[in-house]
Amino acid sequence: MSEAEILQEYSILDRSKKNPQAFGELYEKYFDRIFNFIYRQTDDEDLTADLSSQTFLIALKNVERYQFRGVPFSAWLYKIASNEVNKHYRRKKRTKVFSIEEIRVRELIEQANEEYTEEVIQRLLEYLKELPTDMLHVLQLRFFEDKDFKEIAFILDITESGAKMRTYRALDRLRKNFNLRIKYDGKE
Repeated sequence: MSEAEILQEYSILDRSKKNPQAFGELYEKYFDRIFNFIYRQTDDEDLTADLSSQTFLIALKNVERYQFRGVPFSAWLYKIASNEVNKHYRRKKRTKVFSIEEIRVRELIEQANEEYTEEVIQRLLEYLKELPTDMLHVLQLRFFEDKDFKEIAFILDITESGAKMRTYRALDRLRKNFNLRIKYDGKE
């Protein structure tokens, strides 16, 4: 996101503090992305709709307290959404679900300039489901949500170097088990 786009969003947020209807622009811009982000963690459309609504309601209620921290506004929405999903699973005492879309895995493989058989792709999908939640979460944010390390760190409430390390470890596991050459921060 360019600096101009970030400033434009900040202007909308500023207007939202005086007129909540102005927040609708940001809702329209980010609803689908937040919905899909949550859906990949719940695999339940009704629950996703509820958690998405809750995410935007919390954001709107707290728009007065929003402070620019060097990341796009969307990172704040992803952080709220992530917290809402985590709260849901804690309340229900269930393990978080990650629904990994086959098309996204294919995109990851294409990025690596690799060609794999359907059997290998299916094994990779199954393997991804077995990765620890923190690794899946960072891979989802980095490769499926196109977040940079600064945004990932903000969303997960970790350091930027922690976000890089988690990503590196997850990619290292994939490389070892599937010989993938996925770019990490511009390098293989």
